[in-house]
Amino acid sequence: MDRVTAAQVFVTIVEQGSLIAAAERLEMSRAMVSRYLAEMEKWAGVRLLHRTTRKIGLTSAGENAYQRSLKLMALAEDMPVQQSLEAQTLKGLLRVSCSQSLAISALAVAIPEFMRIYPQIAVNLQMNNKAVNLVEERIDLAIRITNHLEPNLIARPLSTCHSIVCAAPSYLAGKPIPKKPADLTSHHCLTYNFFGQSLWVFEKQHEHYSVPVSGTLSSNESTVLMEAALQGAGITMQPYYSVSAYLKSGQLVELLPEYQPQVMGIYGIYASRQNMPTTLRVLLDFLVDWFATSPYWQRLIVKC
Repeated sequence: MDRVTAAQVFVTIVEQGSLIAAAERLEMSRAMVSRYLAEMEKWAGVRLLHRTTRKIGLTSAGENAYQRSLKLMALAEDMPVQQSLEAQTLKGLLRVSCSQSLAISALAVAIPEFMRIYPQIAVNLQMNNKAVNLVEERIDLAIRITNHLEPNLIARPLSTCHSIVCAAPSYLAGKPIPKKPADLTSHHCLTYNFFGQSLWVFEKQHEHYSVPVSGTLSSNESTVLMEAALQGAGITMQPYYSVSAYLKSGQLVELLPEYQPQVMGIYGIYASRQNMPTTLRVLLDFLVDWFATSPYWQRLIVKC
């Protein structure tokens, strides 16, 4: 659903005091108004209105959503008509490289939203954990999770990646639970071999801890290690966005909660600012805003 229209419907409900009055004001069916309100609450992840038989009132989250909706409507009204025309006429193919875990968790949702705004822009999404050569591979944009940026490339910050150490209850049954990072040396750890030596780095109260871990299963794809962990194969360090649903369901259990694994940046990386295609610019601008404001992404990265 269109978020600007949803914001307009939500504001009208608040100002008119009921869904029926809002439907009449907007010349919509009450069912459609209800659908827009349901989508607003789905995006926010919380209830926005207190509803009784006599009146409605804003929750605290609803008050925030109301103010943001007013700003969104004001921006939409001020937006030049040319911008919407540009969105309809921009054409071209963008080749995007991204890790499988981030592509599944984020871009599989973000890119379709982008393509609804820019229907003439095609996106070829390639999943690859390697730091590919953008020029040789003809990649327009690489989305990377890293703390080691290459000086000859341009990097635009998109978000941060918080990791978590976890295991399935079936693996932990009958074993001593790790209390500190050094305890991991006596456990079977599922290692990510793309970085070579498996050294897990933690921080606690500004002190850093490094521990070499090992096990009989390693992979260059973190989603493989996550699936193995779900089967009870060992302890894994995963991006929180990948495993948040499994932690909430109890299929995986967080370990060492007092120790924070090394935080990494999520960047949009491209070769040059000179002669930057408009299609790439609008995709980058969209992703910066999406990672900052998407309720879907915020639910994935905020610990329960």
